[in-house]
Amino acid sequence: MYTKLLIAAAASCALVHPAQAKVVELEEDAFVTRDSRVVTADQRATWLALITPGDWWNSAHTFSGDSKNMMLTPQANGCFCERIPADDTQATIGLAGSVKHMTVSLAIPDQALRMEGALGPLQSEPVDGILTVTLAKAEEGTRITFEYAVGGYMRFEVPAIAKAVDNVMSQQLSGLAKSLGVVESEAEKPEPDAPEEEATDESADPVSSSEEEGDEEKAEPRISVDEAFGDLNDDQ
Repeated sequence: MYTKLLIAAAASCALVHPAQAKVVELEEDAFVTRDSRVVTADQRATWLALITPGDWWNSAHTFSGDSKNMMLTPQANGCFCERIPADDTQATIGLAGSVKHMTVSLAIPDQALRMEGALGPLQSEPVDGILTVTLAKAEEGTRITFEYAVGGYMRFEVPAIAKAVDNVMSQQLSGLAKSLGVVESEAEKPEPDAPEEEATDESADPVSSSEEEGDEEKAEPRISVDEAFGDLNDDQ
């Protein structure tokens, strides 16, 4: 049952949703996504909502299928965890389980929450993930900023998984913001036109250019999100 939920959660990350957040950094084995919202609530009310994820987390991105099973202890080493309820049948008595999504490393009430952990399909990969949530006083209420930094080897095409995670983090922040009353979204503001790139002399360093092409040919291709979870698709 839970294996199927894991597959569904991984697959949902690959779906295209309206982009709200932004991948602000992208490297060969790392990426950073950032999103921001302004809500009408003050910092205390926003903090209390933030540490109650069962009220706003998207159930589609849970192992149990119900966000009400999400819980967070806002203290150092506290757990952002999920209960897996027992599933009783006529033949067997169910056993309850649990999932550790992240561990709290910093909790400053009304100001900042930092947690470490790999979310969603990244949980099966040897990567480190750090989610920093900041709350700042704004003219209309409180500005909430989510920044999620991920680094390490992963069996995904990094640009693809970065975009998927970016979309999911935006969904979570949107859920929190809507529960508090949204004032504005940074994503709704038009971005300034990018400056034109200066022309480069391709013949300036032919040796360096050929070496880069050789390195690209030698690099092993990454696998897709679906391929990385392919072993879970087989019926046991």
